[in-house]
Amino acid sequence: MLIVDDDQFFREMAAALLDGPGVIVVGQAADGATGVEQARRLRPDVVLLDIQLPDLSGLEVCRILVDAGFQVVLCSAREASVYGPLVAQSGARGFISKTVLSPQELTRIIEF
Repeated sequence: MLIVDDDQFFREMAAALLDGPGVIVVGQAADGATGVEQARRLRPDVVLLDIQLPDLSGLEVCRILVDAGFQVVLCSAREASVYGPLVAQSGARGFISKTVLSPQELTRIIEF
């Protein structure tokens, strides 16, 4: 898994929480452009992608990654309903609120 989020504390917390049996965190990125570059270089099975990034919209990055064949799970501190149909139209495998992030919830979304 690659974690793309501009909040370093969240990236580190998510990596510590998710890295374990079934999930190996292979990298982290603080912005969309670096996330795309890291995904192309590291070839993760899944990218956990924040919707709000400092350089590009996470939804734009999602489309780039999905078009390149990556599985993306969008995340945000906000609920999915805030983004309306944009999450459903993004091509992501799903959405997870940062408040409920867990290995189990991530697995549920990926295996759906």
